Amino acid sequence: MWPSSRRFRDASPDSKLAYLRRLRDDPTLHLFDEPPIPGLARGKGYRALTRHADLVEVSRRPADFCSGLGTLWVNDLGPAFNEFFGSIINLDDPRHGQLRRLVAAAFTPRTLRRLHDSLDRHAAATVAAAARRRDLDIVADLATPFPLAVICDLVGVPPGHRADVLAASDVIVSGGDPELVPDQQDPISAFLAAGTALADLAADLAEHRRRRPADDLLTTLVQADVDGIRLTTSEVASFFVLLAFAGQETTRNAISLGLWALHNAPAVRRAWAADFDRLRPTAVEEVLRFTTPVATMRRTATRDITLNGHHLAGGDKVLLLYAAANRDERVFPDPDRLDLTRSPNPHLAFGGPGPHFCLGAHLARAEIAAILREIFHRLPDLTITGEPEFLRSVSVNGVRKLEARTGRRGP
Repeated sequence: MWPSSRRFRDASPDSKLAYLRRLRDDPTLHLFDEPPIPGLARGKGYRALTRHADLVEVSRRPADFCSGLGTLWVNDLGPAFNEFFGSIINLDDPRHGQLRRLVAAAFTPRTLRRLHDSLDRHAAATVAAAARRRDLDIVADLATPFPLAVICDLVGVPPGHRADVLAASDVIVSGGDPELVPDQQDPISAFLAAGTALADLAADLAEHRRRRPADDLLTTLVQADVDGIRLTTSEVASFFVLLAFAGQETTRNAISLGLWALHNAPAVRRAWAADFDRLRPTAVEEVLRFTTPVATMRRTATRDITLNGHHLAGGDKVLLLYAAANRDERVFPDPDRLDLTRSPNPHLAFGGPGPHFCLGAHLARAEIAAILREIFHRLPDLTITGEPEFLRSVSVNGVRKLEARTGRRGP
């Protein structure tokens, strides 16, 4: 088993964490084979980084560990593919900084105020719909519709297209899960088809917003101007693809896995429900650390370099294993315990410090707090009744299905 193998992909979360713990305690920085993907040449391998300090160091040194050769996949897929799927997360300075400033310019105070106003509204509507049922699936009925509604409302995706956004983004972040990518011999074609569907939708919406502006993020993106530079339609489409999957898939998994973690620590859940606002700041951070929805990202050494006493040659790939770093005993005492009062909590669920720290971190935190507050208030008797069906992925920690029951009587 190695961190990008199908055996690791199909292992249980506990087995994955146990294996990552062994890697973290091993002083050797092992070289692992890249996964075989039909149609792609296999490179010379990668080093797996599991210690918190190593991930922080790499994140702080973008000039030494670049993103432009790929972040979402270990295998080399080419710059056009990388920018198409990853937008700014697969770019380096100066282009990364330029596009990030343009995107950040779209998050105006008015946009952020409207966003916060919509969070409570969408959370209430999502939980109210779920409360009408006795039996439900936490993923399908709570964790999925809420962030999907938030991000589509923010960006300006019409309701009729939201199911398409969900279906395509599911494939992109699937990590090759056979349930979502049935053709295991040609997963790249599935990723390309899903990305193309989102990009085509974004291009159509962007051109429409240029002619008919609206009060949404897509309009501010097409109008954003920094130092006389504007985003092209293809750049808007690329960022839209990133927003579509990163803006709702990761939050969905944090909510699902967070509720599963709270189910397994009932006293902790009761304590938070009883004093939600006091515990909220540290509790949300602990849920993010404990669940770590984004499991991996890749970087590439730009020159011969030493990292924690290990020599890396220019061109060497390193895989940042966030789930391992967020359980590092050197940083987090008793890391396998869900401690909602944990402080400090320098988790890496949004990536490490540096220019690629998640642009949507503030939104994700606000979403998790909004939906859990509403669940605790409206569904105090929500009980998980089955084992989760975990996503079979090496790059994402997620849940496909999690059955539960509300306190509602009757069929």
